[in-house]
Amino acid sequence: MAGGTQPLIARPPSQLSDESRGIAEEDALLTGKHTGKQAASHPARWRPQWREIVLFVWALATTAAVVLLAVLFQHAQQQASGRDGINPGKNEKRNLIFMVSDGMGPTSLALTRSWKQHVQWSPANDTLTLDEHLIGQSRTRSSSSLVTDSAAGATAFSCGLKSYNGAISVLPDGEPCGSVMEAAKRMGYTTGLVVTTRLTDATPAVFVSHVRKRDMEDEIALQMIGETHPLGRMVDLMMGGGRCTFLPNNTEDGCRADDLDVTKIAQKNDWRYISSRKEFDSMSVHVELPLLALLAYEDIPYEIDRQHEQDVYPSLEEMTRKALRILSEATKDSEKGFFVMIEGSRIDHAGHANDPAAQVHEVLAFDHAMSAVLDFIETSEVPTVMVSTSDHETGGVATARQLRAQYPQYLWFPGVLANASQSAGRTARDYISHVRQTGVSEDISTLTATTLDDLESYIKLLAQNSLGIWDVSGDEIDSLIKHPALAAYTFADMVSTRAQVGWTTHGHSGADVNIYSSSMHAASALRGNHENTEVGEFLRSFLDLDGEVEKVTQELRDHAKTDAVSGNIWLGDIPEEDERLDGQDHLEHYHGDHRRRGCNCNA
Repeated sequence: MAGGTQPLIARPPSQLSDESRGIAEEDALLTGKHTGKQAASHPARWRPQWREIVLFVWALATTAAVVLLAVLFQHAQQQASGRDGINPGKNEKRNLIFMVSDGMGPTSLALTRSWKQHVQWSPANDTLTLDEHLIGQSRTRSSSSLVTDSAAGATAFSCGLKSYNGAISVLPDGEPCGSVMEAAKRMGYTTGLVVTTRLTDATPAVFVSHVRKRDMEDEIALQMIGETHPLGRMVDLMMGGGRCTFLPNNTEDGCRADDLDVTKIAQKNDWRYISSRKEFDSMSVHVELPLLALLAYEDIPYEIDRQHEQDVYPSLEEMTRKALRILSEATKDSEKGFFVMIEGSRIDHAGHANDPAAQVHEVLAFDHAMSAVLDFIETSEVPTVMVSTSDHETGGVATARQLRAQYPQYLWFPGVLANASQSAGRTARDYISHVRQTGVSEDISTLTATTLDDLESYIKLLAQNSLGIWDVSGDEIDSLIKHPALAAYTFADMVSTRAQVGWTTHGHSGADVNIYSSSMHAASALRGNHENTEVGEFLRSFLDLDGEVEKVTQELRDHAKTDAVSGNIWLGDIPEEDERLDGQDHLEHYHGDHRRRGCNCNA
């Protein structure tokens, strides 16, 4: 080694180091100039180019994969649109299903969820169908009160405007407002109402009739079939209760104030009329519309009671499934779809009665009806959206109750509700029937000791068999004997006390209520907290009816002016401020204790 620093065989220095070679090669690729390497170095010269080719092919394949995934995603979205109504085109055929859980507040859900988990031995994460579709909340005040009634609450849905308690699609000035269902009918949609209360009750009434006082149910019945409605018939399918309101006062079953048989008037005007479970079951989905199905004399019984009479009354779920199939078949070949309002009506009545056992069964029945709607949407070839909310909360229910002055326990007991086999109202009816049959005088001062003992024994047995209560107290027995007219409230309180369920009122409350939808995207306008009128605005917007609602409103007002001159008072008188149904006088009407006039309302 020269100087001891060079190897015996020295490699000639590389023209480019590895690092500088890489830089030079990249420069060559960018500039097109040679790197200075010998042309004979063939493998070294092509190696970088192969690397770039591989990178290019990889990038091309990745881009193609991304494009393919985007196409597949868009296709999936389009298919989903066909199923649940996401993004229907401007003029595309569509269906809208509006569900109203009358009187159901957020605590009603908590009550029912815990009860369901208890009776089914299911875990805490076993929720209701409703829970899976929650998107927002609605504020419920009316124009006359911070606490709305069903008439004003539902008018906010039908007209998209606030009105006073007791108003059926009329505004505070007494003038009618066009409803979303009337506008939909005028635009070619097929329309329907499905309820468990009387069809002439406030919520269904606001969609196809106009009166200034909600108790004008005789007039509402005539408007609903199109007989006295200024614009003619506005609904194609009606299912629910309230047969007595359509029958004349000269019949045993009628509860009208006049002698009109509205069912016969309807049939003369081409309505198909059915009035029994047997007819309901045998009715084809190809039935000709319009259809009037009056399936109970008054309200369809509470679900807790109806389940013992399934051969007499269909459930809300059964009516929902059949109505949707009929409406779907009726619109199969039409350019427009259908708009239907489906109401779980008697959640409200259970709240008025402060009957927690009846309420949980009503909420679960509504949940089952919603499942039926979602099943329909899943298989429908027409874009369909379901939106649901309540008109208000009823009863101020609480899933806890302080029973004594000491600091309360953090408890409530769903098992108590599970023990009840019928409603407090049905139990009270049995009790009063027994009192009358045995000839017991309402003046307890005239009752003998033997009679009192017999009555006490009957009350204890009734409470055991109907409510699952085995420890009736002396005070409860005294209350039932002294005040038989209040027996429904007493029995309901017996259940509530033992379950430690609290109530603040037998009326409505001002609580916000939940909003649900089958499509978070289609109903994105209702996400968050909204006025109830915004629900009405969404309904007309989804069906593209904004302009038509205004046209209907103007036509109705023109008719009102003309008819006022001729003496036709289909709207009724304008109520005074103190008559706008914000007082105690109307509690019994809200509670579903409709005028009976000899009506066989238990049939």
